[in-house]
Amino acid sequence: MIRSLEEKGVQRAPDIRRALARVDRRRFVPEEYAASAYQDIPLPIGDGQTISQPYTVVFMLELLRPASGDRIMDIGSGSGWQSALLADIAGAEGRVYAFEIVPRLCALGRANAAVYPELAERITFYCRSAAHGLPSVASRAGGFDGIIAAAEVRLVPAAWRRQLKTGGRLVYPKEGALFLEVKRDDGSFSAREYPGFAFVPFVDGL
Repeated sequence: MIRSLEEKGVQRAPDIRRALARVDRRRFVPEEYAASAYQDIPLPIGDGQTISQPYTVVFMLELLRPASGDRIMDIGSGSGWQSALLADIAGAEGRVYAFEIVPRLCALGRANAAVYPELAERITFYCRSAAHGLPSVASRAGGFDGIIAAAEVRLVPAAWRRQLKTGGRLVYPKEGALFLEVKRDDGSFSAREYPGFAFVPFVDGL
């Protein structure tokens, strides 16, 4: 899987590659789809949701540029694979705040991440909407280094942009494209669009 992503040119960052090698996607897909875990396809995880295809996950992580020590909100965490990858990259000093509004999937993500106890310690799971973010956490940390959303939004909540630190990166899908926003010193945002991606919509209608 990793070699294929490298050949396609999407996988470049060494820390993302290491995380992919350490965090086995097979552990985050339903048992009936285990044989397809390393294929570059999305897979159902129940409740009308999917675990995104590896190409898309890596593309988004490359845009986000997570690093050791980062504080990251992972929105729509599903079965927990992306949260665990982020926890590996963020390291012992980093923290991942994973949001999943579907109760069964939130519990599933937490259970899947627990297979990697060292990583699970770095992840806090929230079984609720991410619309308001985590203002108190953002305030204590001086803002989040990154926010990444794994389901299509209709409107990006103002709280997400407000809670990013200067230089922080926001990655999300909208209207068949991925968007990267980077917060400038004056509080405004630069933005780039990457068309050609399809996602399930947020359950809570964001």
